[in-house]
Amino acid sequence: MYDPIFAKSFSRFDRQRFGCFALVLALFIALSISSAFKPTLHPLTLIGDAVNFQLSISAVETMLIDDITVQTDSAKSMLAINETAKIEPLKLKSMLVTNESVMETMLIDDAIIDNITAQIEDSAKSMVAINETAKIEPLNLQSMLVTNESVTELAREWRNVEPLCRVLKSNADYCEIEGDVRVDANSSTIFVVKPRSYQILDTNAASDWIIEPYPRRGTGFVKKWTVKLAAEDDASVPKCDRLHSLPALLFSIGGFSGNHFHDFADLLVPLFTTSFRFKRNVHFLATDYKPWWPGKFRPLLSRLTGSEILDIDRENTTNCYGRLIAGLKFDSELVVAADSASSSGASMLKFRQLLWKTYSLNRKKAIRGDARPRLMIVSRKRTRILTNEDRISRAAEKLGFEVVSAEGDHSTNLTKFAQLVNSCDVMVGVHGAGLTNMVFLPEKAVLVQIVPLGAIDVFAKLDFGDPAAGMGIRYLDYKIGLKESSLIQKYAADHPVIRDPISIHRKGWNELRNVYLNNQNVTIDVRRFRATLAKALKLLRR
Repeated sequence: MYDPIFAKSFSRFDRQRFGCFALVLALFIALSISSAFKPTLHPLTLIGDAVNFQLSISAVETMLIDDITVQTDSAKSMLAINETAKIEPLKLKSMLVTNESVMETMLIDDAIIDNITAQIEDSAKSMVAINETAKIEPLNLQSMLVTNESVTELAREWRNVEPLCRVLKSNADYCEIEGDVRVDANSSTIFVVKPRSYQILDTNAASDWIIEPYPRRGTGFVKKWTVKLAAEDDASVPKCDRLHSLPALLFSIGGFSGNHFHDFADLLVPLFTTSFRFKRNVHFLATDYKPWWPGKFRPLLSRLTGSEILDIDRENTTNCYGRLIAGLKFDSELVVAADSASSSGASMLKFRQLLWKTYSLNRKKAIRGDARPRLMIVSRKRTRILTNEDRISRAAEKLGFEVVSAEGDHSTNLTKFAQLVNSCDVMVGVHGAGLTNMVFLPEKAVLVQIVPLGAIDVFAKLDFGDPAAGMGIRYLDYKIGLKESSLIQKYAADHPVIRDPISIHRKGWNELRNVYLNNQNVTIDVRRFRATLAKALKLLRR
């Protein structure tokens, strides 16, 4: 009979849930009794199949909605069953699988998996108690139990599903999306359209990502885009105006484009790495579009995509794709990461081979033996000027080099300059964007980087020293002394700029760049530098 004190010890929602379960158990026992008289019916098997976790999410959701709508008088039936089966109230409560617990099953957290396991064990004990009272066949009872292994397997399956967007080790945004993908330039939004049921897996999961499709976040020159999960019946989702069969790659030409080093390190090499797997069958979508940039690198870009680059910001239509990548794979400057190489086949050597084909570079290997090697001095005219370049040139000639000099930062004819670099065996220059032209050197060539004062050795090695190995180029550096820097003429020997460069670093990149990069020239000690040139010659003849 109805016990008001017992009923009030639970919330209204709990009583509703108890009522639901009571109704289910009542039907369950009725069907069991029916099966005793009609052996051809197997209701327990049907129920066991129904509660198995192979149910679709939508079916579970329907059951839970029915749970909420059960009326209070069902609690009376639950209490009657409790009296018959002698189930303790707490164990009875543990048998209820609420909407919240189903949602928690989908969370990717081992602690939650353990919690669910404990609930299952309690439920199993309670079900055994019912079995003793209702005389349920053991095999049919077993079919009703959701085991720890099945729950764990399901939870781990969701754990292995990667989010649509993530941040790479280099702090770059990267999204890889498949399905119904709609690019709306008017709102700078990429809509990822999914069935409504997809969104009930985890109510706390992110549905929006704000990204910058450029390898360096926070530059201030890159438009932000939103990647948004949306239901297929959402009226705010734009309809497709143009449906494309090729996958798309969205990237920004903002950031530091226009600097020769960043053109290659931030855009060309990452574009190659990210698009390599598609074998030119990919559609480039450029945000922060600069018309001169595709024009300058058109011969190379045409080997990465067979389509014209789309200025996506100017599109007034919704472009739809079955697959889209937003952002570029980027690990480090002028480096193709090992995971990218293993997954797509891209490598820095293959990028250089692409350059050789694009710009008709005939020399694949540097000169060897006693033949006269060619040395290029990369000139600088504005900052970090090599003030005694002519003396270095004469010293190199005396060692047996043929010397050429050129400024390689802003060449108007990239093809001609690439061919000039490729004709050389050694490249020498002060740390700066001009050294990026090392990508055109033949294999086994030597790069000599002159490192200015200011404890910038780490940057110098990161930008050019580390990439050299992946290009098959030998690398040497020459760290200038105090007397070789123009800074000694501006600051006293005990000034922090001279005595403690790290204190300048702590003031931030702008201060570091202003002091050590923009306002320092170099006058090389030719006698000391001769040893480095001799070492380069020795490497060529090895």
